[in-house]
Amino acid sequence: MANMAASLVIHKRIKTTTAKAKALRMYVEPLITKSKEDSTHSRRVVFSYLKDKDAVTELFRVVAPAVGNRPGGYTRILKTGFRLGDAADMCFIELVDFNETYREGAVKASGAGKTRTRRSGGAAKASGAAEVASAQTESAAVATEGGEATKPAVKKAPAKAAAKKPVVKAKPVSAKTSGSKAAAGRSMASKKG
Repeated sequence: MANMAASLVIHKRIKTTTAKAKALRMYVEPLITKSKEDSTHSRRVVFSYLKDKDAVTELFRVVAPAVGNRPGGYTRILKTGFRLGDAADMCFIELVDFNETYREGAVKASGAGKTRTRRSGGAAKASGAAEVASAQTESAAVATEGGEATKPAVKKAPAKAAAKKPVVKAKPVSAKTSGSKAAAGRSMASKKG
């Protein structure tokens, strides 16, 4: 884990199996949180885990200032498929704030400065239904203007045949014994045997 964590800090992105990446995430994220406070004690604690001076220096000088305002979730796992030799599930694990192409695409898509709201999309569904209804009325109006009053072509869904299950009736059990003692004796014999 120490070697993989040091490689992740130095290179910002490494390729490994998904199981190792998930274990590495639990190993390295507390170290990144610890690196936000630059003190001698923090450096010694992080060094005891990483065991690499260059990785500790990179973590405290480059990574910690970049993730200073992020409350957690410093790494991202991107699945890439399966390895040819043994079909192991492979992925990239990377530091979130150091993927430049992904961040530029996210900034362009979000509109850079717009506030985000969470909506269910109910208004969009209602407006979509209104557009379909208006399109149908327009097509009907065009058909009547041509001289002939024709019905708009509406596709009907095929009717599903209701599959009827046969009703199975329970057969009545007839007692062939003449008395209640014989019936009691027979039931006891069937329980034993």
